[in-house]
Amino acid sequence: MNNIPVISAILNIHAPFVRHPEQPLCLQEYWFFQTLSETCLPILEVFDRLDSGHIPFRAGISLSPTVCHMLSDELLLNRYIEYVDRRIEFGANRLKTLAEDDETYGSVKYYYNRFLDQRVLFTERYNRDILKVFDYYQRKGRVELLATSATYAYLPFFTAYPEAIQAQMEVTVATNRINFEGYPQGFWLPQMGWSGDLDKWLRSYNFAYTILDTHGLVNANPPAQKGSFYPVKTPSGIIILGTDFYARRDLASIAGDPVFRNNYHDLGYELPPDQIKAFLGAAGGRASTGFKCQSINGTPYNQEAAVITAKEKAGLFIKNRMEYLNAARQYMDAQPLCVCVFDDKFLGSQWYESPLFLESLFRENAELGKLQFMTPAEYIFKMDPRTFQTVSPEYSSGGTNGYAETWLDASNDWIYRHTMRALERMIELAERFPDNTGLKERALNQAAREILLALASDWPAMLYRQENTEYARSQLESALRNFTTIYEALGSNHISTEWLTNLERRHNIFPNINYRVFRRKK
Repeated sequence: MNNIPVISAILNIHAPFVRHPEQPLCLQEYWFFQTLSETCLPILEVFDRLDSGHIPFRAGISLSPTVCHMLSDELLLNRYIEYVDRRIEFGANRLKTLAEDDETYGSVKYYYNRFLDQRVLFTERYNRDILKVFDYYQRKGRVELLATSATYAYLPFFTAYPEAIQAQMEVTVATNRINFEGYPQGFWLPQMGWSGDLDKWLRSYNFAYTILDTHGLVNANPPAQKGSFYPVKTPSGIIILGTDFYARRDLASIAGDPVFRNNYHDLGYELPPDQIKAFLGAAGGRASTGFKCQSINGTPYNQEAAVITAKEKAGLFIKNRMEYLNAARQYMDAQPLCVCVFDDKFLGSQWYESPLFLESLFRENAELGKLQFMTPAEYIFKMDPRTFQTVSPEYSSGGTNGYAETWLDASNDWIYRHTMRALERMIELAERFPDNTGLKERALNQAAREILLALASDWPAMLYRQENTEYARSQLESALRNFTTIYEALGSNHISTEWLTNLERRHNIFPNINYRVFRRKK
């Protein structure tokens, strides 16, 4: 391996499962639509441009199973097209009312053209099959797809229930087998949540590596001698990569550049109700239009200026990575690595220009040749595993203060006595009804879906951040209530076929699930 410093960019794409066929306009479904419009499609556009221009690029990508399912759900895909059409119509009407010298005219026209382009891209170029495009770039060797748990559960909380971890793993392996070619080498821990008990699970499902926050390695036992700049391995042989603390700090600084888009100013919340009728929910709540016409510095958003700034910042980012990696190399007898994670804070709607920044990184580096981009597996397999220090990483996460505070504090601790009790009941059902078929099997499979949905880390995180608290509580309580109804129905040997069918249509995630994933291992 040459001496050019190595950087591995990891893109984490996740959205909670939200699907409400009973509501014609559900504002929470916009979370998925925004993920598609502002993360998935822009990233694939970047890949297309780089590939057609023969610009080398490599990236690791984690697509959560909930996102994969929603990207395949016909109801949601049809609603996404309606979502885009509504914005195209809004943009056309808005342009008619604005004079060309209006300070927001330029940004409104930019978004109008952007939605037009995305509709064509999604329906014609990609034929509504986004997963196929990601798989295409994986087969070309441009990206590496990492697995993650079925409903993005914070896994350290459930290690006392092996069947819960087993179910999360089994379902994600099955989802990956359906959507993508090959078996994933890496496993993205949801929220980068690690505890030592997860080591054996990653090994038993044949994953080669995972990624932890920096302090998980620095505070390991014994401490990682090469910090987060070189892989280590656990006692069972799982390879651990640590995120680059300095890269994350630089990304936070870059994402806040005054020229970039202000994500908290949207015309849907600023214009009078009579001008945004298409964006009012059933209860009169306002929705985002996607037309965010203000920069962080308060001036009208200028996309051309944002492109120039993204390119400048990419050059500075590469320069900084060079300095840190060369400094680290002085204390190492190996090639240092920078693992740069783009998660929900630095990807898509939270940092609108992040795909532009990524593209600029690859283009700048193609010209300068100062860094070598690799996927995590590509780097690991070029190293000698005998040089990886054996450590027991510290309990850690990517959440507030680096531990479990985000998912367990006074705002959300009530969740776990209910989910743990439901888990015990699900395991009991799987043991009591090992060979059921027909209606009972359908009910048991739906019970498994409801439990998995209740375990999602999104809901306690929303409660902690005091964002969408009513909806998060509603989703949790609904999943647990549905499970309890099924549990009691199986106990009384009476199941309402109509009720179950309606629930299967609403919560249709993981259509091929087998409730026996919750059975105890003998």
